[in-house]
Amino acid sequence: MAQVEKRGGLLRKSSASKKPLKEKVVLMYDEIFMTEDPSKCSPRFWEELFLMKVNLEYLEGKLESLDGEELMKIKDNINCLFQHCIQALGEEHPIRVVNALQNLMESLDSLLCAEGSESLKSLCLKLLLCLVTVTDNISQNTILEYVMINSIFEAILQILSHPPSRREHGYDAVVLLALLVNYRKYESVNPYIVKLSIVDDEATLNGMGLVIAQALSEYNRQYKDKEEEHQSGFFSALTNMVGSMFIADAHEKISVQTNEAILLALYEAVHLNRNFITVLAQSHPEMGLVTTPVSPAPTTPATPLGTTPPSSDVISSVELPLDADVQTSNLLITFLKYSSIVMQDTKDEHRLHSGKLCLIILTCIAEDQYANAFLHDDNMNFRVNLHRMPMRHRKKAADKNLPCRPLVCAVLDLMVEFIVTHMMKEFPMDLYVRCIQVVHKLLCYQKKCRVRLHYTWRELWSALINLLKFLMSNETVLLAKHNIFTLALMIVNLFNMFITYGDTFLPTPSSYDELYYEIIRMHQSFDNLYSMVLRLSTNAGQWKEAASKVTHALVNIRAIINHFNPKIESYAAVNHISQLSEEQVLEVVRANYDTLTLKLQDGLDQYERYSEQHKEAAFFKELVRSISTNVRRNLAFHTLSQEVLLKEFSTIS
Repeated sequence: MAQVEKRGGLLRKSSASKKPLKEKVVLMYDEIFMTEDPSKCSPRFWEELFLMKVNLEYLEGKLESLDGEELMKIKDNINCLFQHCIQALGEEHPIRVVNALQNLMESLDSLLCAEGSESLKSLCLKLLLCLVTVTDNISQNTILEYVMINSIFEAILQILSHPPSRREHGYDAVVLLALLVNYRKYESVNPYIVKLSIVDDEATLNGMGLVIAQALSEYNRQYKDKEEEHQSGFFSALTNMVGSMFIADAHEKISVQTNEAILLALYEAVHLNRNFITVLAQSHPEMGLVTTPVSPAPTTPATPLGTTPPSSDVISSVELPLDADVQTSNLLITFLKYSSIVMQDTKDEHRLHSGKLCLIILTCIAEDQYANAFLHDDNMNFRVNLHRMPMRHRKKAADKNLPCRPLVCAVLDLMVEFIVTHMMKEFPMDLYVRCIQVVHKLLCYQKKCRVRLHYTWRELWSALINLLKFLMSNETVLLAKHNIFTLALMIVNLFNMFITYGDTFLPTPSSYDELYYEIIRMHQSFDNLYSMVLRLSTNAGQWKEAASKVTHALVNIRAIINHFNPKIESYAAVNHISQLSEEQVLEVVRANYDTLTLKLQDGLDQYERYSEQHKEAAFFKELVRSISTNVRRNLAFHTLSQEVLLKEFSTIS
């Protein structure tokens, strides 16, 4: 019997004497790509199609061979193919479901890559987002098994690397990619994780960065508009009359829903792809300073701030050429501003998670050698206007008075701001730990590379000491919920880092003198901390071991206090001065360094690197579940112009 071979949809006998035969499914595909309705002559056409084994190679070839004009000619049949694929997904017959899914996904992938209707691409992306988020837990969505095997990764990258497509569909493409990366990421090898980690195409990475930067910029702009609205309205006048006692409540009203989906995309890019780190520093004009004509937009239903993608006319503004007179920005600056808004209010679980994700992203950045290089680069100075929480005891800094500094100064400012504004009853211990870790990792880089950063270190030292005072004054309440000694140890070891290695990274010798001055000036706080940990370390309680570590870590700080205080008191007595000035104390310090003995402490410049799978898996599973729910709820089909759709697809049913 002659053997039968199958190639490209042909059934061919080994004998060359007869014409090759086509598979039945291939003949049915050919009918779909005709202008006539295939079900006219065969009423059971669609039922039979989904019982046939899919020939992906042939279907892909047919779809890729179409140009825009040819696609429009057969749009009725393409519409019917999509319609019947989706109908078949709801049937019980497993073969029909699988075949319908294969046909659908192949069609979506090909149409996303094809040149042609942007509205069609938009519908394809939104359909894919619908399919991905059909279950809250995307790892339980069995449809995605097919998307893992038959990847649409290249189609997504093509959108991001092509400016016109990126402006139209970049937001949906980035969110879709972020969700696909999180499908069973801890249980099996996810091909989207592997592929994202090795992307090195500059246009694609920059495209992804532009989409993320614009989404974050849009949120920042909307927040600023709402803030100004509150300040200029009736509430502002009322506040001026009765004082600022209600200012925190006003802030809460402004701090509305954030955009975790785009933040997750930024995290995955920074965490997985070392090449993306360069995108963080890519300069573009400051959002809000560059304006483009805005065409009237159709009225759309109101949605929470930050949940909808930015309009395409705004996205295009980030791709304008730089102007020497315009303040430049970059993705990292935009992210820092966004974080300064998000991290202001962590009172509910949703905002707490958003602030946590911001700190995790900063942790990944602080660990990266290249990121640290441009963070600390003296030739890359920016004016970063972070949002500061309204507080009764301080005035809002004027934007124009902000200095241009290396970007690491803005990161440290953000960490200091968080430290001083979140000492409250519902203490966010986890966020504080991450905040101190970010500072520590930056100091480790400065020590390693001997970077002498001109920064107002006193603000950091003061914030850390005040945090220690807060932990001590709320010992009973906090110990009922948290191990405060872990945080106390981290703070003390930051001071030990400055004491032991400060001469290698503090900007001037006087900065090192000022460190000693602050420790001596606030000696009572360190004495109280030592008394507290000594008391708990000598008792046989649950905190004995944790408190003992802090006791041992305080050895050099106590040595400084015990060494200089008697000499300062003696200087005051000899010179008959009741209260010494700062300069007089510094004079005593400088004169008595030589007789000070300190112990060398190991491991101060070492840290455990960030690991998602071992420590953060539960957090990301819950976060992705929340994002999936929000994406499904807020899928913006209404952003597609009905007039355009009707014009392009007048026969869509």
